[in-house]
Amino acid sequence: MDNGASSYRRFLAGEDEGLAEIVEEYRDGLILYLNGYVGNLYIAEELTEETFFRLITKKPKFSGKSTFRSWLYAIGRNIAVDFVRHNSKQINTPVEDMENYLFEESCLEKSYIKEERKITLHKALSKLIPDYRNVLWLVYFEDFSSSEAATALKKSNRQIRNLLYRAKKSLKSILEKEGFYYEEQ
Repeated sequence: MDNGASSYRRFLAGEDEGLAEIVEEYRDGLILYLNGYVGNLYIAEELTEETFFRLITKKPKFSGKSTFRSWLYAIGRNIAVDFVRHNSKQINTPVEDMENYLFEESCLEKSYIKEERKITLHKALSKLIPDYRNVLWLVYFEDFSSSEAATALKKSNRQIRNLLYRAKKSLKSILEKEGFYYEEQ
C-alpha cells in the first residue's frame, strides 16, 4: 500500500495531518523534479505549492491505477507544462536576487543529494535534454518504477525503456568528457 495514498484518503476524510504528511514526504523531490522543467528554483517551489493547493481545492480523485507518487508528480508536471506554455518568454531573475537564488538552490541540492559524486552527476544531468533528465531523475533519484515514470511523464512503458537507454548513454558520454568515471566499490 502506498503511504501517500492512505494519507490522501485521510485528508479527504477531513484529517489535515494527512495533507501535512504528503507535503513533508514529497515536497523536496517534487521541487527538484519541476525545476527540471522550468529551470528556476523559485518558480519550481511555486509550482510545487500550486500542486498541493490543487489537491486542497479541487481534491482530484486518485484511482489507484498508479502509485500515489507518480500520480502526484503527473499533476505537478501538468502544472509545470501549463506554466511553460503560458510563459514561453524567458524568465528573468533580478541580478540582486541571483546570489540568494544560487545559495538556496545549492542548499536544497546538497540536502537532497549528499555525496560529491551525486552532485557531479546532478550537474551532468542538467546538461541533458529535458526528457532524458526527467526520466533519469524519476527512475534513479525518486526510485520510480518504469511504469510509474511512464504515468508521470505520460509515455508508454516502451518509450520509457527507450528513453532510459538513450539517456544513460548520453549521460555517460557527458560524464566521460568531464573526466568522471564510475568506480565500483
